[in-house]
Formats: sequence, structure tokens, C-alpha cells
Amino acid sequence: MGIRKLKPTTPGQRHKVIGAFDTITASTPEKSLVTGKRSTGGRNNSGQMTMRYIGGGHKRKYRFIDFKRSKDGIPATVKSIEYDPNRTSRIALLYYADGEKSYIIAPNGLEVGQTVVSGSEAAPEVGNTLPMVNIPIGTIIHNIELRPGQGAKLVRSAGAFAQLTSKEGNYAIIKMPSGETRKILAACKATIGSVGNSDHGLEKSGKAGRSRWLGRRPHNRGVVMNPVDHPMGGGEGRASGGHPRSRTGLYAKGLKTRAPKKHSSKYIIERRKK
Repeated sequence: MGIRKLKPTTPGQRHKVIGAFDTITASTPEKSLVTGKRSTGGRNNSGQMTMRYIGGGHKRKYRFIDFKRSKDGIPATVKSIEYDPNRTSRIALLYYADGEKSYIIAPNGLEVGQTVVSGSEAAPEVGNTLPMVNIPIGTIIHNIELRPGQGAKLVRSAGAFAQLTSKEGNYAIIKMPSGETRKILAACKATIGSVGNSDHGLEKSGKAGRSRWLGRRPHNRGVVMNPVDHPMGGGEGRASGGHPRSRTGLYAKGLKTRAPKKHSSKYIIERRKK
């Protein structure tokens, strides 16, 4: 896994840094695990634009990812590591011993031919999924459930990992990638290791066109708009001053938007670093 810096043969290549696809072993997805994916262009069911700066982009197929890992005790062999256009991480195709196939998020160090297994009897090795009550303290984990059997919700993007720091009664204490420390029920499952493709954060698109391929349209700043369009618009010349805020008037820097009585606040031991 690495990155490629291109020679400046054109203006678009000059600052381009892209991921290397050397770990990818298959170019076409497993047909039984994909479906068509419609893009909305930011429009709702009546064609009204509800999200700005969305549209275009390359067609994608959605790959069904097994976030639950509910086939306990059945070993699965890693058949291939594949690219997924819908997420920053790579995905791995598993062939189970009973003949079933599924995709999982590929952790760092997972290789073709390796065997992974899930369930409380599984060993705490890379790619295995087990309840946190059975995971040793200090282990690096990802794909963490918030409720038992719900499926992984936390720590799924490229290069991300959390750490199981301790256990208190029915709860496991987790250090999240943001720096937040929180309690999660120890019966919830997590996968051992960190998410692969850790060099994703070093990539640079190099040109505006690559954003268009991803379905992102040009984003114009509020300060260049007219007063009717944005709270920061208007004024003679380049007007400065006033508080940075959104189109709807919410302060853009420093305003706390978390609900003060949110039920999950009691599980947070230490808030994320500012």
C-alpha cells in the first residue's frame, strides 16, 4: 500500500498524488454482491434541489458489505482485495466454508489466502470479529457496533482505528480516532486491526475535474454572494468583518450543535480534542 506522485507533464499532473492499486487483486466485483446505485443530483422526489453542489460523477455499483459478521464459527478464506468507489477503504471478498460469499472492509495486513472467522471463540487476530468482552485490553480495533447485533457503525474509513483501553462491568472503554473516550456495551462486536488504505489521507486530486468525477460540483463562498443570498454577502469590494456563518445564519466556527440532553452523552467519558 502506498501512493504515487506523478511527473508534472501537464498542469493537472503537477500536484497529483494518488493511491497505488498494488494491493488490489481483482478488477471486477462479485456479481451476486452488487446492485445498481442511483444518484439523486441533490434533488428530492419532486425534483427540487435540496443539497447544493452535487451532480454528475461516474456511475457506481453498490457493493453489499457484511457489517454484522453474524456467521459465527464458520471460517472464511480471503479470495481477493478490491476497490470500492463508495468508500475510502478497500474491501475483501470472503468465501465461507459453507459456500456463501460476502464482502468485508479490508483491514491493514489482510492478504489473499488468509482465513478469518467471527464469533466469541475466534482468536484476536487481524480480520477476526468477536465480542469486545473477549478482546484483550489494549487491542487495536475497528468496525465497532453500538448495539449488539446492529452491525458496525464506528471506525470504518481508511486508516482509522480505535483502542480498547479497559472494561467496566458490562461496558468496554474505547479510545476513538477523534480522541473521544466512551463506553460501549462489551457484548458488541468489533474487528481486530486497523482499516486498510491508510495512505488515503495523503492523496491530492491535482485538478478540479477529479472532483467532478466524484459527483462534486463547484462550491461558491458566501462572501461573494449578494445580501439576499447569504448573511455574509454584499458590501463594497471585499468586505470583511462579521461572524462566519452558514446560509441559514448558524455560526460556522465554535457553535456547539450537539443536543444538550442527548441520551448518549452519559456514555462519553472524555470529549474529543478541540
